Amino acid sequence: MSRFFKSNIKSSEITPEHKYWNRPLGRRRVLKLGATAGAAGLSAATLAACGGESSSSAAASAPVTVVASAKTDELGGALNSFKEITNYNNYYEFSTDKEEVASLVGNYKVPSPFKIEVTGLVNKPMTFDLDDLKKKFGEEERIYRLRCVEGWSMVIPWNGFVLASLLKEVEPTSAAKFVRFYSYHDSQMPGNSLDWPYVEGMRIDEAMNELALMATGLYGNPLPAQNGAPVRLALPWKYGFKSIKAVTKIELIDSEPVSTWKAANAGEYGFYSNVNPNRPHPRWTQANERRIGESGRRDTLMYNGYEKQVASLYAGMDLQTNF
Repeated sequence: MSRFFKSNIKSSEITPEHKYWNRPLGRRRVLKLGATAGAAGLSAATLAACGGESSSSAAASAPVTVVASAKTDELGGALNSFKEITNYNNYYEFSTDKEEVASLVGNYKVPSPFKIEVTGLVNKPMTFDLDDLKKKFGEEERIYRLRCVEGWSMVIPWNGFVLASLLKEVEPTSAAKFVRFYSYHDSQMPGNSLDWPYVEGMRIDEAMNELALMATGLYGNPLPAQNGAPVRLALPWKYGFKSIKAVTKIELIDSEPVSTWKAANAGEYGFYSNVNPNRPHPRWTQANERRIGESGRRDTLMYNGYEKQVASLYAGMDLQTNF
């Protein structure tokens, strides 16, 4: 089953494909085997933190049918093109260099069949086959904005199923307060800058929110390797690095988990990492962003524009301390 999720992104905000390929990137622009250079002037640690972009010669050369139900998000923002979305990625499991990820991912073989283990404080711990989950829950389209902690953004038409549907299958116990996610990692991934596997987490009420999506594709196509194939989280109100790629294990627990980036640098990458223009990063403002494919910068919206859907989750919290 496929249906269009009406978000608050306008169709005019979605970045067109031709703009993605012809955009200026920092001080330079490199086209090599279909790969584009990362923005200049950002540290390797900064570039790693986002859920962002990478190039793949395989993705660039493979025939792709680009399908989306709309051309903009509900705020009028133009969709980013398939080429843009799949050719500007951070994936530290492969490399800290955005330009290098493309060639490394091009030879990567995604495990098949792909299994997702759901365990911990649940009544029915289970290991699921991803293909079975897609058949059971169907796949719908969600046009979401992606805001990177680095200060750039995209508008992406994801396909996938609601995370809450999966969690309900295993029946969380009353003791389950948090959800911890683990990414897939194997010898095909040469990156060595962080502790692997990649770990992320959120409160269970955040995970049960309707916006939290298990993304299995984009633009109507299966999820490319560089975007976290075969399944990743898409959490549009949080900075991109929270949307963990290649999710292979989900654990329900009773205490706040330590995510990979918080473990690496707690002063810059908080547990919640909600998009918040009023809380600057220690090294730059978060009040505005650069939409890929556009010149200039635009104002960043609280919770990335999804305040109506998620603000109640954080009622009464000090968002400067709980960042």
